[in-house]
Amino acid sequence: MSAQTKHFFSDPTHLVHTALQSLTFTNPSLALDLENKIIFRRPDSLTKKKVAIVSGGGSGHEPAFAGFVGDGFLDASVAGTIFASPSAEQIRKAAIDCVDNEQGVLIIPMNYTGDVLNFGMAAEKARAAGIKTEFFAINDDAGVGKKKGGKVGRRGIGGGIMVLKIVSALAETGASLEELHRIAQLANSNLATVGSSLEHVHVPGRAPSEDTIPEGEVEIGMGIHNEPGSHRAKATLPELVKTMLYQILDHNDPDRAYITHQSGDEFVLLINNLGGVSTLELSGITYEVYHQLERDYGIKPVRIIQGTFLTSLNGLGFSASLLKLSDTGLGPGKSFLELLDAPAEAVGWSAPIRPSTWERRTDAPVELKKTKLAEEQPSNLKLDLPVLKKILGGGLRRVIDVEPLVTRYDTIVGDGDCGIGLKRGAEAILKLLEDPSSNLTDDVIHTVNRIVTIVENTMDGTSGAIYAIFLNALAHGLREQDKGTTASASATIWAEALKYSIEALGKYTPAKPGDRTMIDALVPFCTTLRETKDIHAAARASQEGTEATKSMKASLGRAVYVGSENEWVGKVPDPGAYGLSEFLTGLANAF
Repeated sequence: MSAQTKHFFSDPTHLVHTALQSLTFTNPSLALDLENKIIFRRPDSLTKKKVAIVSGGGSGHEPAFAGFVGDGFLDASVAGTIFASPSAEQIRKAAIDCVDNEQGVLIIPMNYTGDVLNFGMAAEKARAAGIKTEFFAINDDAGVGKKKGGKVGRRGIGGGIMVLKIVSALAETGASLEELHRIAQLANSNLATVGSSLEHVHVPGRAPSEDTIPEGEVEIGMGIHNEPGSHRAKATLPELVKTMLYQILDHNDPDRAYITHQSGDEFVLLINNLGGVSTLELSGITYEVYHQLERDYGIKPVRIIQGTFLTSLNGLGFSASLLKLSDTGLGPGKSFLELLDAPAEAVGWSAPIRPSTWERRTDAPVELKKTKLAEEQPSNLKLDLPVLKKILGGGLRRVIDVEPLVTRYDTIVGDGDCGIGLKRGAEAILKLLEDPSSNLTDDVIHTVNRIVTIVENTMDGTSGAIYAIFLNALAHGLREQDKGTTASASATIWAEALKYSIEALGKYTPAKPGDRTMIDALVPFCTTLRETKDIHAAARASQEGTEATKSMKASLGRAVYVGSENEWVGKVPDPGAYGLSEFLTGLANAF
């Protein structure tokens, strides 16, 4: 495996500038100082006096951090170039010029050397300017132990977004700068995150990294700038998750005992996409993490938040974070959980489930209502069962016999599976008719619905879907003519039901006679039967329609891609039309 080096942008500076500008399109309450790469809330969007929250960091971590600016979240975010801290001057302008700082400013980046130095310098400049200012660097990474982290300490990664959300929501309540600073530290001390990735990322405009992760291995504890983690290992997802949770929750490990847990503790789980994992896989990862937490640690998180919050460009990895709920000491409305649940108008925040929905959470099984299936609903339309079996059997056996020819035709003009699909369906229906234990009755609609089930389960592809739609509509068309008293399913009744089926089919396929499809056999049969009530005349019309397909240019299906100069034009009929006309001819001959 090699790093993904294809990008739509080759100029990283242009990329960062346009990405920042786009945020003012997607959130009209935001403004941009492009020269300094500052996204901030428009003054006319502010509704209250409060402490301003300022964060930021290198670009490439989107939606962090600019995507979290908005009502209920950050007041400003400062962007550096890709994976590089913004300058102290950029941050100073954000804290002094771009936010309402009368109540003070909390400057809160992630814990990386460049960010700490530059955001810290800006904090000192803000204090020197007479602005009440506090500084805190979020550090939640448990993937690298205390010894390896040394004086630098833990890195700030995905779980830190919860700290930003908590202090931002708390600021909205009118909390003081001192309270915000204390709660940032409290939340951080109850938080641990581990990330893992299958590959390094590639920065647009740079040469590819020479270091790649070997096929089948995963970097456990990888940072958000391609930094190494604790180790590499060959591991399945369950094995990987087990290691990650052990690093987070083994409080007996003195090198990683960042948080402790005991019975009764409540946690919030955040699963963060590092940028390159599909939503499908991320959901599967969330299941595995949740399953192991409950099975191995007795932890059932009170909130599960899944999404893309802090990325490493298109990083092929994820991080798992656990935040232990702790008493903030601030009273009602200001708990960790309430602050996480508080609304936020920021494009990067996605936790759309209301608290009331979480409060109603239950493991009780859901009892589904029992609706009678179509085949379980009797009708008054009858047909002598031996006659029905004889007529249908005649058509089905003919389809089975001509399978080699249909396959040959489809090999020339299609993908070669039409004959096999028709034969498979015909054999399955024939088995139903010939099985004494199938409990078929003289109820025509019941029998058609039994056949529908077989077609849906045995015939795949486009033709299988068309047959299933047609037969479902046929059953409905027959039921529409059930007058409540026992009656024989006459040719007139069949003809009207077939008319309804053709109309229903037209809702789902644009195919019409002349498009070189099975419709060229089906429509002439149904139309002629309705006009003449003569199944033999209807079968002949179907054959004529099929013969006409030899000289038609395909408008639908795979035959569209076969050029008209090919030698089969004028000689080979549409395979689907031919197979159907043979079935209809078999029906007529057995009548």
